[in-house]
Amino acid sequence: MTHANLMNNYFNPNLVYTQEDFQYRFLMRHHFFKSLLREVQQVNSYFRQKQDRAGRPGFSPHQKVTVALRMMAYGSPADSMDETQCMSESTCLDTLEHFCDTIVKVYKEEYLREPN
Repeated sequence: MTHANLMNNYFNPNLVYTQEDFQYRFLMRHHFFKSLLREVQQVNSYFRQKQDRAGRPGFSPHQKVTVALRMMAYGSPADSMDETQCMSESTCLDTLEHFCDTIVKVYKEEYLREPN
């Protein structure tokens, strides 16, 4: 249900919120989020949706990236994500760790340089 709400609010064709709302809440433009999501999914399989042991779908890539971005952008504690994304504290921390490691892998050559 959390995934469906996130998709209906920000990503499906009939958006609840405008592009300006998206940019305000995510601190980036919609097309950059999509690009970031695509690159993160290609590099790290953690960000692909899998099934849990009961055969139900796990957290979506959109949910995982959203949690990581909100924790970094707003300084939100991991346990507060349970209220908005229905994700446990330990899962949020794992997601943030995977996200940061993946971002370094993806953008290291282009953006991270030795100090001069």
